[in-house]
Amino acid sequence: MGLAAIGLVATPLIGCASRTEKPAMASAGAKPRMPKTGVPPQQLASVDRAITTPRGAPITEMAPPPDIFDAQILDLEFWLKPRTLEVVRPASNEKARLLYWKDGEVIDSAYQELCHLLRDVNGKKTAPIDPKLFETLWGTQAFIARYGIEQPLEILSGYRTPESNSRLREAGVPAARQSLHISGKAADIRVANLNSEVLGSLVRSFKQGGVGFYYRAGPRGGWIHADTGLQRTWKG
Repeated sequence: MGLAAIGLVATPLIGCASRTEKPAMASAGAKPRMPKTGVPPQQLASVDRAITTPRGAPITEMAPPPDIFDAQILDLEFWLKPRTLEVVRPASNEKARLLYWKDGEVIDSAYQELCHLLRDVNGKKTAPIDPKLFETLWGTQAFIARYGIEQPLEILSGYRTPESNSRLREAGVPAARQSLHISGKAADIRVANLNSEVLGSLVRSFKQGGVGFYYRAGPRGGWIHADTGLQRTWKG
């Protein structure tokens, strides 16, 4: 089946609610809606100090701020705006900034290009990517942009053929035998200058699937596995 043939609109996307639907935060006992910044004013100052320097110098590491990077504080307005995803694939030296969702609909040409960018660069094959995964990726990027972190998402791994997945396992790379990468429902991601613990905690707060924390020493640091399977977390 071609990429254009799959039923994108029928797939439930994060935040694809009507304008009259009440956000989840309105339920009894839920947290009160935060300002547009997403955090109380007294906490915002601590966030600014954590992610910037007086001269705007690059940040190499950032301690995870407690209870701030939490997607559950987002209001409905956040999910109704157009969605542009900026990604880079270090393995193929490709970059793209694509508007893929607007007015409640996925833009098919942009979706197909994103699927190509998340292809198996080793097996040289492309497959349909779960649109819910793109929602998680976009939500992550758009959320941290509110705090001045405007960086493309580095896609270290997207779709994998079964053969590529097996080769990774044989080489000792952490790859599950029945990895969701094989079905186009997972991506390994990284954001430059953002602590992997912070990134993973944010992705986990979307509650859209599994989150794996892969810590590695060195200037590039580790990465985060995000998928649209069962909600679970692990460290690798």
